[in-house]
Amino acid sequence: MKNVTPNVVIIGGGPAGLMAAEVLSDKGLQVDLYDAMPSVGRKFLLAGKGGLNLTHSEPVDQFATRYGKNQLQIQPLLELFGAEQIREWAAGLGIDTFVGSSGRVFPKDMKAAPLLRAWLHRLRVSGVRFHMRHKFVGFGTGLNATSELVFDAPQGTASVAYSSVVLALGGASWKRLGSDGAWARLLQARGVDIAPLVPSNCGFDVATPWSEHFKSRFAGQPLKTVAIKTSQSDWQRGEFVITETGVEGSLIYVLSSVLRDEISVKGEAILQLDLLPDFSIERVEREINHPRGSKSLSSHLKSRLGLDGVKMGLLYEYLPKDQMNNASALAMACKALPIKLGRTRPIDEAISTAGGVRFEAMTDSLMLKAIPNVFCAGEMLDWEAPTGGYLLTACLASGRRAALGVLEQLG
Repeated sequence: MKNVTPNVVIIGGGPAGLMAAEVLSDKGLQVDLYDAMPSVGRKFLLAGKGGLNLTHSEPVDQFATRYGKNQLQIQPLLELFGAEQIREWAAGLGIDTFVGSSGRVFPKDMKAAPLLRAWLHRLRVSGVRFHMRHKFVGFGTGLNATSELVFDAPQGTASVAYSSVVLALGGASWKRLGSDGAWARLLQARGVDIAPLVPSNCGFDVATPWSEHFKSRFAGQPLKTVAIKTSQSDWQRGEFVITETGVEGSLIYVLSSVLRDEISVKGEAILQLDLLPDFSIERVEREINHPRGSKSLSSHLKSRLGLDGVKMGLLYEYLPKDQMNNASALAMACKALPIKLGRTRPIDEAISTAGGVRFEAMTDSLMLKAIPNVFCAGEMLDWEAPTGGYLLTACLASGRRAALGVLEQLG
């Protein structure tokens, strides 16, 4: 009897898809990887533009809590391929890593391109075949419905047979880099349960637009050494940026899921801003009440509390004159200035997305229950995490788990 080598297809050339291709090709399987873009790893390269944050060095139990309501589903993936394994994997590609002061893990040269080049070289040597400019548009029909994939390709419509397939199609942000979320309706048509795709790690618009004066002076300015909280969270310290329409940046991203969900339920979210997290409210009020002589209020607050620039701009933006001249009201505003947010920025601007294929729609090996031999990985799964290496780690780990699921299925 003639032996037939299973033909395994990966759709999506991001970290999850590339990791799945690596695991499968290492086991001697012929792997064909398809991607809609002219080259793979485009969002990966963009993520590394300011320094590639590979993963985080914190203990795995604490690491897993960063995935919120999906902690139980993500933790087994991290135990399979977590931060320590990622650093070893990078070293195997000739990429040394280091732990930064925040606990984040970076390549020593901070760059994404050398790692991606080394990775693609290893994949090509192992026999992975790359097919670019192939956009997945659905499954076959008729007799081939469960073993054929259909692509829009440069030469026209292409049909590809498969034994197993790993879908690693990304979320719905940064459409120009290939993640448009179009796969959701294709899988829903096949009976796959999909949670709606929504922005994550995103900016927000304020409910009442900034005044022209404030916007013209402070859009693009960072707010440093501040803390924020919501009614559903504790204080978080860091920094963020004022935009023309609202707020964005690392500190906002930490609470973006809470803010987004509150807006979804209530129509708005209140962000409490502490402009002086190193000062108690009693000290702030004491400093405000300190005799200022002929100094203006702005000069007084700058000399006594270090308040100036965008921080002072926010106080003037939100407080009426009588409160600016009331020490108790001003001190309270310095320690908990309420900023009302009205909506998220568009999903295409978000760093990542929440929603996607629900874990209940898959087996433990990430195979779709509704479509046998089709596995899913990466950001298209229904999970989210803050920036800091958590996004990339879960993408790599889920790509690895899906590939192991393929191997189990093929026996």
